[in-house]
Amino acid sequence: MHELSIALNILDFAAQEAERRGGVAVRAVHLKLGSLAGVAKESLVSAYDLAREGSSLADWRLVVEEIPVVVYCPACRSEHRVTSFPELCCSCCGAPAGEVVHGRELEIVALEIEG
Repeated sequence: MHELSIALNILDFAAQEAERRGGVAVRAVHLKLGSLAGVAKESLVSAYDLAREGSSLADWRLVVEEIPVVVYCPACRSEHRVTSFPELCCSCCGAPAGEVVHGRELEIVALEIEG
């Protein structure tokens, strides 16, 4: 279950950042999670809850924003959400996607702090 190691890394990073900012009290960690990140949201949230249980970080919530897959279509010359998996095709014209623009994210975007 690689979600547990990810959850531990999230907590470690957030704790280091809170300390760097003078020991601020963290209420929540905000995370962007793309559909193609290879991480199951439910498993990550469960692993996060397990990792913080019984620690000084027990009150830190995890807020996950799910990011859909968005591709750039060279035929349409624009970005579109993908509706077909595993083929990454443009939802407007059906052409193969030229580039994945969004959907691979796995990043901490904010710490919600008291104060």
